Amino acid sequence: MPITELPNSRTEPDGSAVVRVLSYNIRSMRDDEDALARVIRACAPDVVMIQEAPRFFRWRKHAARLAAKSELLVLGGGATASGPLLLCSLRATVERTEDVLLPLTPGLHRRGFATAVVRIGGARLGLLSCHLSLQDRERYDQAGMLLDRLAALDAPHAIAAGDINERPDGRAFGRLAAGLQDCWAVRPWGGEHTWTPGDPYQRIDAVFATKGIEVLGCGVPRPQDLPGVTEADLRAATDHLPVLAALRVPAGA
Repeated sequence: MPITELPNSRTEPDGSAVVRVLSYNIRSMRDDEDALARVIRACAPDVVMIQEAPRFFRWRKHAARLAAKSELLVLGGGATASGPLLLCSLRATVERTEDVLLPLTPGLHRRGFATAVVRIGGARLGLLSCHLSLQDRERYDQAGMLLDRLAALDAPHAIAAGDINERPDGRAFGRLAAGLQDCWAVRPWGGEHTWTPGDPYQRIDAVFATKGIEVLGCGVPRPQDLPGVTEADLRAATDHLPVLAALRVPAGA
């Protein structure tokens, strides 16, 4: 059933971690960068899964600037993952990172995954940020690669998030939802539709979690959910709306 308030980050007495995960397509930071940073800060995320991070001239400098403005750190990804980027708070202890380039289909944009394994509280957690193809068959194949890559992280629990470029009734989205929890479908919070900010009418961005993770809430934050953020900020930041999830990740053995 829907909830009205998203839980804050915390570590439980048993070592399990309540983690706030943000997924956000930032359109190469071509819009209002200060509004973008305000939105990210107000979401108070532990992890940010970014799509369409800057990929060309001085891309590392741009990523570092966004992280600093958002009061976060660059974890991995960027141009070396063909766009997906990971940011994190100081709450995350990094075990390893890996950027993965997917097979290139001639005539189509190169895609990739930004991945990491981190520890938060007593929980060990795999992370994957993705931006799937605009082409149906390639997108479906990439969904299978995503599931394989998530399993290869060899972490007891994992989260994948990103721009799926497809609605929930599509084949690729369905493939992901069959193997993972679609967090909005499990515990909706806030808004549903992620594109476009001026007139949101479809959900093409999502957060997915492996079965052992408890979904506490997931959806598009509204201005009233974000201190210091206005509707104008959400429209000016980029051409997608963010997806924010609160997840309880069990502690390791």
